[in-house]
Amino acid sequence: MNKYLLSLLALVFCFAFSQQAAAQIKLPQASPEAMVKQIIGLTEIKVRYHAPGVKGRQIFGTLVPYGKLWRAGANEATLITFEDDLFLNHERVPAGTYSFFILPENETDWNIVLNKDTTLWGLEGYSELNDVAYLRVTPEKVPFQETLQFGFSDISTNTGTLNLSWENSRVSIRIETEIEKKALANIDKALKEAAPDDWYTWAQAAEYLTSRKDQHEKALEYVNKSIAIKENFYNNWVKARLYALNREYQVAANLSAKAMQLGPNEPESYQTYAREIESAYNEWKKRK
Repeated sequence: MNKYLLSLLALVFCFAFSQQAAAQIKLPQASPEAMVKQIIGLTEIKVRYHAPGVKGRQIFGTLVPYGKLWRAGANEATLITFEDDLFLNHERVPAGTYSFFILPENETDWNIVLNKDTTLWGLEGYSELNDVAYLRVTPEKVPFQETLQFGFSDISTNTGTLNLSWENSRVSIRIETEIEKKALANIDKALKEAAPDDWYTWAQAAEYLTSRKDQHEKALEYVNKSIAIKENFYNNWVKARLYALNREYQVAANLSAKAMQLGPNEPESYQTYAREIESAYNEWKKRK
């Protein structure tokens, strides 16, 4: 009986030890995972990567040899995702997720390669048949950067720059999104889904189109629809600016006067626009 008990205890101990040995200890990674994202225009761009450090090594030309493809990070391939079609260095790239590689040919000539296979570990299994973009870039010298880092800069209405910095080098890609196409699609969708008493969506759509001269006829249609649902200072103010942009200043002045008349009905909202509306009225009523 004692011999049986000892054997059972030994078995339990061995099982417990094997389970403990199999457990993963959470420790800092040599190349921690990182993610950066940015909305440019109406499009989200996201980069997921592992960030190695220099750690006293010479990187480009040695650790990252010239003439060989590099995963632009460590561990799994770096991934870049676009919600919509866009342009990278003036080259059109379809929406999707891609592996991101760099081919540094020498000190001054590099290439960024996007590949549609997103299951790669480094270069294992890579095939150039899956490449979807090949972008020529020139690295620039920058202050020392210990840890590899992706980041965005120079963000404007529909453009921006994606930068990769490591050691003393940085490469950049110019991004341009098709904001107009998506904005107009969003407008069409919102108007189709608008409730019968939703005057604001029609006014908001009209306001967006006022700055686009080729869309003024549609903007007028939308703002008139808004006013028909519920007339207020805001949709009269949108309509006034539309007429002013078409140099019909007397009509614009009359509409801004109507906006000032209706403003006190919504005092809290009106205060945001009151000074601008009054100033525009005083300017427009002088013009013919």
